[in-house]
This record gives sequence, C-alpha cells and structure tokens, in this order.
Amino acid sequence: MNETVPAPLPRIAMAGLSLEASTYSPAITTAADLHPRRGTDVLDRYEFLRPGTELRGAATWFPVLQGRGVPGGPVPLDDYLALKAEILAGLAAAGPLDGMILDLHGAMSVLGMDDAEGDLAVAVREVVGPDVIISTGMDLHGNVSWRLAEALDLLTCYRMAPHEDALDTKERAVRNLLQRLAMPGRPRPLKAWIPIPVLLPGEKTSTRIEPAKSLYAMVPEVEAQDGVLDAAIWIGYAWADEPRNMAVVMVTGDDEATIVAGAERIASAFWERRHEFSFVAPTGTLEECLDSAMASAARPYFISDSGDNPTAGGAGDVTWSLAELLKREEFASGETTGIYASIPDPAAVEACWQAGVGADVDLLVGAIVDAGPSGPVRLRGRVEHLHEGDPDALREVVVRAGGLAVLLTEVRKPYHLEVDFTRNGLDPRGTDVVIVKIGYLEPELFEMSSDWMLALTPGGVDQDLPRLGHHRITRPMYPFNPAMATPDLHARLVPAANAVASVEA
Repeated sequence: MNETVPAPLPRIAMAGLSLEASTYSPAITTAADLHPRRGTDVLDRYEFLRPGTELRGAATWFPVLQGRGVPGGPVPLDDYLALKAEILAGLAAAGPLDGMILDLHGAMSVLGMDDAEGDLAVAVREVVGPDVIISTGMDLHGNVSWRLAEALDLLTCYRMAPHEDALDTKERAVRNLLQRLAMPGRPRPLKAWIPIPVLLPGEKTSTRIEPAKSLYAMVPEVEAQDGVLDAAIWIGYAWADEPRNMAVVMVTGDDEATIVAGAERIASAFWERRHEFSFVAPTGTLEECLDSAMASAARPYFISDSGDNPTAGGAGDVTWSLAELLKREEFASGETTGIYASIPDPAAVEACWQAGVGADVDLLVGAIVDAGPSGPVRLRGRVEHLHEGDPDALREVVVRAGGLAVLLTEVRKPYHLEVDFTRNGLDPRGTDVVIVKIGYLEPELFEMSSDWMLALTPGGVDQDLPRLGHHRITRPMYPFNPAMATPDLHARLVPAANAVASVEA
C-alpha cells in the first residue's frame, strides 16, 4: 500500500522592530527600551501563535528577535545597528526559508536615518534572498516608503484607531503569508502603491468619526473583490520630520486592473475629504478644558494632556500641565477631586519610597528629559500609595496635593486601563476630573468618561503641527500647504521584491 507522504511544513522566520518615535522629542529609545524578545518568546507574544494553536502548527517557525517599545524619541544609530545585526545573523543561521514575518510599526526614527524600516527590510531581503515571501502587519500610523514596499511582498495595517484590531492585523499578516505559500508556484502578489501628500495627527483621523470612519469602511469592500488579497490605508506618522511621512494607500492581489482601481478609488476619496478631518473631541487650551470640566455636571470628566502624550512619542515628563493644575484653587482646596497621570521621575519616586505611605513630601518633579516651558515643578503633598511591579512604570507613587492625586512613575508609562488606576488605590469613576497624558481616549477610558476634551498642550507631539516646524517633509503637503494643487493619485505598481542594495549603513 502506498502511503501519502505529507508535504513538509513551510519554514517561516519571524523578527522585527516596532516603535513610534518623535523626532521632536529630546528623549532617546535605547535597545533595552525596545525590550527585545528572542527565540520562542517572540512567538508567544501573540495568542494566535502560542503552543497548540492552529497557526503555530502550520509552519516550522524560526523566531529570531522582536523589539517593541513604548513610543518615545529616536533610537541611537549604534543601538539600531546592533539589533539589526542580530536579526540578520539569526536569519542567516536559520538556513533556507520559505517565508518571513517582519513585524514592524512603521514609524521608528533612527538618528542619522530617514527610513529605518526601509533600511531593515532591504537588509533582511539581502539575507533571505529574492524568493522568500515576506509579510508584515503594521500600525496605520506607520509610513510606507517605496523602498519598504519594494522590499516586502505582503503589507497590511490596522483598520481601527484606537487600535482595537491590532492582534487581528498581526494574525492577518500570518494568514496572508500562509495562503500565498500554499498556492501552486507561490506567485508574488502585485502591489498598487499611492502616496497621498496629507500628514495629519491621529487625533484627527480616528476611525470613530468621519471621514476616517467611512474611508476605512472602503478597505474591506475593496479587499472582497476577486483578485484582491489585501487593502490598506496608512495615515502616516505626523511627529517625525522625514521625507517618507505621509498617507499611503496600498492594495495587493493578483489582478492588476482590480488592485489599481481599488487603490485609486480609496486614494481619491481620501484626498477629496481631506478638509473634513477634525479633532476627535472638543479641544481647547488646558485652562479652557478645566473651566469646562468645572462647569459641567458630568463625572468623571476626562481631559487629554495631548502635547506630551507618551503613546505618540512624547517624553512624558513635561510638567507644564501639572504646574497649571497645582495653581487651580478647586484642586488646592479639595473642593474638586482630580487624578493626573503621570510624571516619570525616578529620584522623586525613590524619595517617596523612602518616606513611606502617609509621609508629607516636598519634591521637585519632572522635566528631566524634556524641560518644556516650565522645567521641574514643586510638588508638596502626602504619599498616599506605593506600588511596585508594573512592567513599564516599575514603581508607581501617588502623591496627594489637596484634591489632586498625582501619579509619579520610575519609568515613563501611558495610563490606558482602569486597572492602571485601581492598583494604585485610585477610583477614576468616582473622581471629578481625570487628566491623562494621551491623545484620543483608549477604549476603557472612553467608556469610563461621562464627557471629555482634548487639551492642546505643549510637548514633543504638539497637535499644532506647523508650530513644530517641519522642514524636511515632502512638499507640497496638506495641511502645511493648504492651497496646493491636486496631486497625481494614479497607482504605481511596485516591482516584485528582489535582493537590492541597502543605501543606509
């Protein structure tokens, strides 16, 4: 009896570097800040690739190195080159491959480079060779240069902002790759690429509201057509001053006419509706937002301290907003309760730790990395709570000054979840005003808020883009050049990936 020998599983490597980094932040993001994972820890980061899952068993995996950091400042060149070299060495050691997942964000800035992801992708292509199919699932706030699009085969990105579909997107990148590897002859997909000269902050492009809501609704419609594998809109990253920073539409598939038509349809709609993009919530100065909160009966009332938002790349320790809050009589008297999250300052945290819960402290906090317009701020209050063990913040301290509870952290940390507050003895739902260093509210905070405003505050991710002074982006660019002529929005077909020379060392 002849027995059918099962086909060997495809050999797939996985590696990548994922970071959103503002070139306007004085902070730096070191290799250690990217918390590199190696070996099977790379796969175990994703639920759909853990042992026993369908996708884990669908290939022979060669996980190399995956770095992922909290958004911040640029990566020093030597740190990047060391991580890149480790990735390339791991890929070379893996031997012949069929496919690869290159896990990227798309907005990693590296000192001395303009297109770090493009550089990494080209270097990876040189090592694995022209026949390996490479797939990526990116953040929609990433950038897709021609160079990146050419070096990779399958590109997709998130379709929601906030990014509630992040894991779905990473899984889609894996499934797209496995589907292509299972096809006879493993044909390379065609890629239709259209750069759109529009650069907007995420707080104006949330898929919760129009026009992004309708524009992103077009993506699955185009993807559902015969001959199309995937469709995507990248908004681009607004707080880096690099030529690649702009919106991009890409459609991949096997039918040239269909992917070109789909890409051009989405790109035209995006351009035609560029004037409709507006902030996801009412905005104002911090004073205006606080006045609105005090006058409102809505509780809790959330305010986004957007200019130093660490999830967009802010240093996180600009103290200007905290200084303004400490001047408010409503908080000083205790008439109004508030939470401010947060200020990273390891020395202040250590002083509170030594003093202990219940101790009165007199501290100078913040402005270690980004002095901003106010420098360190004097915080006098009582140590109310100590917590140790958060993977980002490490140690956290609550100092109460009147009615205002101020969260201090050992290391910069964004506060997105209710448990971020409750583990520190705080009740955000029972607090009058919650001020968080964030842009648009993440899902749990959005659900928790009775009302909210976005404060246009200073920092490395200032929402007033012209005020930041971009001078290296490709011009003309909307909204920097509001009267610009309609650009060429015809799709360009990206050649099949080949081993090409890296031009950035």
